[in-house]
Amino acid sequence: MPSGAPVSEATLWSGRIISALVALFLLFDGVTKLMKVAPVLAAMARLGFPVGLIQTIGIIFLVCTAFYVIPRTSILGAILLTGYMGGATAIQLRIGNPLFETFFPVIFGALVWGGLYLRDEQLRALIPLRR
Repeated sequence: MPSGAPVSEATLWSGRIISALVALFLLFDGVTKLMKVAPVLAAMARLGFPVGLIQTIGIIFLVCTAFYVIPRTSILGAILLTGYMGGATAIQLRIGNPLFETFFPVIFGALVWGGLYLRDEQLRALIPLRR
């Protein structure tokens, strides 16, 4: 797609749908950390995090997600979420989790940027895809 080219309605809606699904998952994940649900407590213990940090991590995650869903700050939100996902990947590698669990944050980070790329004309102009 050349820089400045109009985007089709299908592309725009694809980006919106991907971004909405990503945002819903991120919101769910952040809220479960705030609520300290049992499976989250167990997962965080397996990862080596003290219980006292879970809500702080949830707040940070929800703040990053809020930046992502607000159109004016969506690129900043994607950058912050990329950092968060990078940390999650490093933690998964450190404890030797299976391949899918290790690369899930990478896949999710790609969805964060993919949805944003499809729906944000300025981002497409900044990073044009070439044939």
